[in-house]
Amino acid sequence: MKAEDHVAGLMRSLGIEPSGDLAETPSRVARAFAEMTAGYRMNPAEILSKTFDVACDELVLLRDIRFTSICEHHLLPFVGVAHVGYIPGVRVVGLSKLARLVSCFAMRAQVQERLTRQIADALVEHLSPRGVGVVVEAKHSCMGHRGAKQPDATMTTSAMLGLLRESGEARSEFLRLVGRA
Repeated sequence: MKAEDHVAGLMRSLGIEPSGDLAETPSRVARAFAEMTAGYRMNPAEILSKTFDVACDELVLLRDIRFTSICEHHLLPFVGVAHVGYIPGVRVVGLSKLARLVSCFAMRAQVQERLTRQIADALVEHLSPRGVGVVVEAKHSCMGHRGAKQPDATMTTSAMLGLLRESGEARSEFLRLVGRA
């Protein structure tokens, strides 16, 4: 059975007939979910494979990387920004690759805590940096439009690895630069 057939079945179970103006809704929803879950078809190793031999032993930080993900418990979106920083080892990666890495993991059914950690772990695994810091801030539709009905609540998660976990000075610099100190 195709995804659009399942969507049509869901609509019917909710009392919505997928006909007339709604006839194309099942295929639109199926295409939208395929797009929003494209991260399953992305490979973090490939994203981070192109590096540059640049002498850099200071923090490299990309702030305000916008993303949309899907709550794996409700299949509703959560939207936010990620701040990703690392202290390079021997090599650096292009800044666009940090944004692509966030998209790779965000475009999957997720929980924010895992999303944050996956970004950090991928940087460690594929770049071997001296330290990694990731802060993710997001608003969750599942919190805002159902259940608790708190649309303005923002969830913040972080992952600090290597020097950004061990060194209070490095951690403070990272948090100050992302505006969280």
